Amino acid sequence: MASGAWSALPSEWRARPVTHWPGRIIAPGFIDMHIHFPQTDVIGSPAEGLLPWLENYTFPHESRFADPAYAAEVAEVFLDELLRNGVTTALTFATSHPASVDALMAGAQRRGLRLIAGKVLQDQHSPDGVRDETRQSLIDTEALIRRWHGQGRLGYAITPRFVPTCSEAQLRGAGELAAQYPDVWIQSHVAENLDEVRWVRELFPAARSYLSVYDDFGLMRRRAVYAHCIHFDDEDRALMRDTGTAAAVSPTSNLFLGSGFFDYEGAARIGFEHGLASDVGGGTSFSPFHTMLAAYYVGREGQTKPGVSLSPQQLWWRHTGGAARALGLEGVVGTLQPGTEADFVVLNPQATPLLARKTSQAASLEELLFALIVLGDDRVIERTVIA
Repeated sequence: MASGAWSALPSEWRARPVTHWPGRIIAPGFIDMHIHFPQTDVIGSPAEGLLPWLENYTFPHESRFADPAYAAEVAEVFLDELLRNGVTTALTFATSHPASVDALMAGAQRRGLRLIAGKVLQDQHSPDGVRDETRQSLIDTEALIRRWHGQGRLGYAITPRFVPTCSEAQLRGAGELAAQYPDVWIQSHVAENLDEVRWVRELFPAARSYLSVYDDFGLMRRRAVYAHCIHFDDEDRALMRDTGTAAAVSPTSNLFLGSGFFDYEGAARIGFEHGLASDVGGGTSFSPFHTMLAAYYVGREGQTKPGVSLSPQQLWWRHTGGAARALGLEGVVGTLQPGTEADFVVLNPQATPLLARKTSQAASLEELLFALIVLGDDRVIERTVIA
């Protein structure tokens, strides 16, 4: 990739065929830091909160992914939906079934998509159909690492579902695999819901906090990403910073399930990496525009008073270059700078009548970006270009 004035580009670039996109915006592809591919059909399911939602909708549906044909069918829908919404990199949960990982990775590989995914580890407090067996779950995880990690643009993530669904033996094994394979990712959930936080306190009464349980098992480091990170104190935030662990902020999910608000002020004050995520299907949309708008609401109405007003540039950065940095992919994806992979979107600021009217009146880049965030959806994505 090269950028700059056309007349200043090297001659080998100027000799190539040219595609004109007048009136359009070329921007980096969006990065989704936390999303559940098996929950594509769970999106929009009503529940009183996180734990009932898992019990009544998510676990029964995920049990269907033991069938490779069904997993492959949903993977195609999921990947198409990512691209339709301009998402060119995603950190993704599969299910506890290795076939679900194979289906997703194969589909992403055919598309040339940069995707990181992993088999869920959950050997306790889980129903039949999604509960795995401790030793076999770790054997399967290592086999999947060897099969998929580093194959083209694919990466593997060691994926404990969350502390309550993983035995100490499974968490210990996950930490050992993380030490054995330091370039793979780690992903899980933490401190999303107060009921969940109380449950972890009952399971690990000696632990300083929910987050510290992961650290005790060697699961916090660079390329470790934890979704939500809502019910934190400053010691938790400092642990995130000191270990290089990143947060995947999932505002549409947190609002939908009534989980709480991510504290942007605390994250900035202590200083740890974070980026935006849809968290489909607890999240309510694949669209990065909906996620950015929800993040804006959370910043204004969340834990800190007065609220934090996130600028359009900050919101956009947390879904592109900032998310790449949080994933350990800075300089690889997330910007249009020379040397990065050419994943980008072509945006149409006139995609709807109201958006066209609003963007035509924008007096600055800030106003243009904010209009897209507030009024935009998948119709704005005119084209998604991969690699």
